[in-house]
Amino acid sequence: MNKALLEYKMKVNGKSISDMCEMLGISRSAFYRKCNGISEFTQSEIKKIVEYLNLSSPMDIFFAE
Repeated sequence: MNKALLEYKMKVNGKSISDMCEMLGISRSAFYRKCNGISEFTQSEIKKIVEYLNLSSPMDIFFAE
């Protein structure tokens, strides 16, 4: 998980953490846990984020080493 890249893409698209949580239907604490690698984003959450932020690919953010 590349948290910095996700935050950058959110900023470029003018989306806040609150916007992301609302769109995903999760709490802020759940979002933070997922961003910090404590838990993982589900496949459906990744798909929603890719569409919401108009990402060309989820690979750099969600499948980074």
